[in-house]
Amino acid sequence: MLRLPAAERDGFRAGFRIISPLLPAIFSWGLVTGVAMGKSILTVPQAIGMSLMLYAGSAQLASLPLFAAGMPLWTILLTVGIVNLRFVIFSAALQPHFSYLSLPRRIVLGYVNGDLGFVMFMNQKFASGYVPGKEGTYYGITLSNWAVWHVSSILGILLGALVPDSWGLAFAGTLALIPMMVHTITSRSTMLAVTLASVLGLLAFDLPYRLNLVLGVVGALAAGMVCDELSARQAKRLALTNPPATTRDGAQSSRSGERRS
Repeated sequence: MLRLPAAERDGFRAGFRIISPLLPAIFSWGLVTGVAMGKSILTVPQAIGMSLMLYAGSAQLASLPLFAAGMPLWTILLTVGIVNLRFVIFSAALQPHFSYLSLPRRIVLGYVNGDLGFVMFMNQKFASGYVPGKEGTYYGITLSNWAVWHVSSILGILLGALVPDSWGLAFAGTLALIPMMVHTITSRSTMLAVTLASVLGLLAFDLPYRLNLVLGVVGALAAGMVCDELSARQAKRLALTNPPATTRDGAQSSRSGERRS
C-alpha cells in the first residue's frame, strides 16, 4: 500500500468506507453459501477450491444439485456459465473506466468484481478513462467484498456438517440480501430496474439453468438505461426552456450597458 500513489491509497480507504455498511450482510450470505457447500457431496478441499476459483454464490448454489444428481460436467459448466452471464454485462460497463490498463491487470479487476462491488462502484459516477484514485476506490470496494465473502464462505464450509438443517439458514441468507439491495436503490431508475428484475425473476422462475436470473438482469439493465435516457432528455428540455437566472441577468445587464452607452 505504501508504494501506491497517495490518490490510490486514499481511494482504497474510501472504497472500504463505501462498502463497509454492507459487509455484515455479505458475511451472512457467504456463510449460508459455505454451509450449503459443506453439506453437499463435495469434499472440504473441493468446496474451498470451488469457492476460491468461482467466487459467485448464485452459480455455486446452482451447481450443487447438479453435482448431487450426477449430471455431466458440460451440463454443470453450461449452467454456471448462464448464471454468470451478468458478469459479461458488468465487464462491458467497466470497460470505459479501465480499458487503459494492461490485460493482466484487467483480468484481476474482473476476478474480484462482484454484484455489490459493481453496483457500489458505478454509483460513484466516475468519469471514463484515467481518474486519480478511481482504481484504488474500485479495489477498496471489491477486495473488501472478496475477503469477507471468502472468510465467511470457508467458515461455512468447515462448519457445514455441524449446522442442522432445522436452523433454516438459507432463509436467513435471503433476508440478509434484502438490506443490501435496498441500500443500492438511490434513484428512480434504480428502483424501476430492481422492480422489473424481481418481477421477471419470479415470472420466469421455472426456466431451466436459472435463466430467470439472466432475464432479470437484462430487463433491469434495459429499464435503467431507458429511464436514465428519458431523465437526461427531460433535464435537457428544462435547461433549454428555463435558462439559468445568472445568464438572463448577465444578458440584461449587457443590454442595459449598451443602452447607457
